[in-house]
Amino acid sequence: MKKFLLIALVGLMAVTFAFAGGDAEQADDGVFKMAAIFQTSIEEPWDGAIHVAALKIAEEMGLTYEFAENVKAADFSKVVREYSERGFDFIIGDAFLAGEEPSRAVAKDYPDIAYAFGSEFDIQAPNYSVFDNWIHEPAYLSGVIAGMMTESNVLGVVAAIPIPEVNRLVGAFKAGALSVNSNVTVKVAMIGSWFDPPKAKEAAVSMIEAGADFLFAERFGVFEAAKEAGVYAFGNMSDQNALAPDVVISSCVWDMYPVLKNSIDAIQNGTWKAQNLKDWSMMAAGGSSLAPYHGLESKIPADVKAKVADLQKQIMAGTFVVPVIETPTVSD
Repeated sequence: MKKFLLIALVGLMAVTFAFAGGDAEQADDGVFKMAAIFQTSIEEPWDGAIHVAALKIAEEMGLTYEFAENVKAADFSKVVREYSERGFDFIIGDAFLAGEEPSRAVAKDYPDIAYAFGSEFDIQAPNYSVFDNWIHEPAYLSGVIAGMMTESNVLGVVAAIPIPEVNRLVGAFKAGALSVNSNVTVKVAMIGSWFDPPKAKEAAVSMIEAGADFLFAERFGVFEAAKEAGVYAFGNMSDQNALAPDVVISSCVWDMYPVLKNSIDAIQNGTWKAQNLKDWSMMAAGGSSLAPYHGLESKIPADVKAKVADLQKQIMAGTFVVPVIETPTVSD
């Protein structure tokens, strides 16, 4: 992810944006201004997906983009308010947990500014929209691949925290596997953190020792264990094949571009209102996808690729709906 972001940054030198900590007295030059506030480093996949999409749209639309990363709970309200005071048109971020209440409180004081934050809760009229990474559809397809290819009938999922957003991915992965193989068991480990690679690796090693030959890496750290053991893994949030080309068979990709593009268009044409931006993260809208198989395509049997391709068509056409399972998945 770090390498990918570095490439993105180098390729976007023409963008009119500044990093957080810029001139607080920035003049109103008529350029649309967007700010992002992240509780973790942009290396963390969830925030990284938002950041990469923001860089892309900033270049494309010629707008100003600033961001603040690693913002602590005690400072979240202050940072949101600073960007609001500076007249930013669109303020986004990851309000889950510590950022939820502060961001909503500040938004009430600036009804003419558009806010959109990652949240499992409802919108806040008139100006606070919510979004989430609805990538359960590619997670289901990943489960289908694992269920059809596993030799041990033991699969593993290493995830962060059992909130609805995470539970959707775990539940969809297991549902996909069971849809093609009723004999599979799925081991689930929640590491209790958004970013703790050593702990994620430890959980993955334990699953591999228990027989798992396919791992869903909802968090960073799993690939190291997969490489050492020679088992396959699925990435999450972005196409992570480059991080471990010999083991990452595919990834569940979240593309925030549709969410940002449609939001900015609405703000600029005066139709913005508080809404759940969920639909723009779905596969049919281009907000999520299953990454290419890259160099591992020859390892995937033809019937597996055909099954996945058929399901993708059905999902895109709306004739097959992937189940939304937001309750915690119990480890088998």
